[in-house]
Amino acid sequence: MTGPPGIGKTSVLRRAVPELKNRDYDVGGMICREVREGGLRVGFEIMDLSTGQRGWLAHVNQSTGPKIGKYRVNLTDLDVIGAGSILDALQNADILAVDEIGPMELLSPAFSNALLKAVESSKPLLGTIHYRLSNSLVDSIKMREDTEILKVTYENRENLQNLIVDKISECLI
Repeated sequence: MTGPPGIGKTSVLRRAVPELKNRDYDVGGMICREVREGGLRVGFEIMDLSTGQRGWLAHVNQSTGPKIGKYRVNLTDLDVIGAGSILDALQNADILAVDEIGPMELLSPAFSNALLKAVESSKPLLGTIHYRLSNSLVDSIKMREDTEILKVTYENRENLQNLIVDKISECLI
């Protein structure tokens, strides 16, 4: 899925995952969520869907790591939790979920390599791609014959998870 910031890509993914689990599929991978303090966004947390392990993707008070805007990316958590959750899902899950494929995540070679392995696997991959992101890896994913990019809009975001769950279920029959 793709769409402008704040349109609801993560929300659609977060609604699709339990629906897939209700159909007895094991879903693994990672999700991100923004963290706010006092109404202000201070960072982004990553979570392994299988283990519940959490870490920081980026934070305003992160002292080391590459800087994107006001945030510094935590490459250690991104490598261990982000890339690790994708590699674990490749071995142990029916469906891979990656939220988000974005400029912060792609700073990690381990994440990029895990993502490439996920895309090249035979398992369905439900992911969110940062809006208008273009680099060689993302472009190659978008151009694959077995990739379908859905744009999240205000009109479809409340029910898009139903379409996604049905499409993924069809792939696994």
